[in-house]
Amino acid sequence: MFTGIVAGTGRVSNIEGDDVIRIMIDFSLVSTEGLVTGASVSVDGVCLTVVEIDNQMISFDVIPETLSMTTLGEKVVGNWVNLERALKMGDELGGHLLSGHIMGVGEIIERSLGDEHLDLLIDCPDNILKFVQEKGYIAIDGISLTIGQVDEGGFYLHLIPETLNLTTIGGKQLGENVNIEVDSMTQTIVSTVERVLEERS
Repeated sequence: MFTGIVAGTGRVSNIEGDDVIRIMIDFSLVSTEGLVTGASVSVDGVCLTVVEIDNQMISFDVIPETLSMTTLGEKVVGNWVNLERALKMGDELGGHLLSGHIMGVGEIIERSLGDEHLDLLIDCPDNILKFVQEKGYIAIDGISLTIGQVDEGGFYLHLIPETLNLTTIGGKQLGENVNIEVDSMTQTIVSTVERVLEERS
């Protein structure tokens, strides 16, 4: 499990493989203390398993389904990604609980930069948008965020300097894609209501 409180960013140092892809990420800006092979790490919101550790260079294997369902399939050497180590017993829950299982991908279709903030409009697939509620929680590229206004095709994010400084989202441009994971409690409530209404109809 994760919290959506990004520990820092890492740079993609190498990508190799044809079917299953091995991605190597430089963890120089994020602590690797206690990190072992088999541990879970959120990489741009995607739960991946550590397969190799070479000092600060950490490698992960990514299967074709994950590559096609998330933005990891778009990554190239030199790209930066958000990183979060798995939640440990006793850790502070500063964001909201996340599984690292991406529901889908959204596209940035509006971008407005102010003096100390950034507003983004995310075009969201319909099967995800039904779970999106104003002032609710959402994870974008592994970042725990509060949803702004919701319209028919997507939702707004209002980002503060702290988030822009610690994550990659400030560098996202129009047309770029982001990984989306909706709060699991919201998913459960909406799905339960849908099932009850269907049973009554």
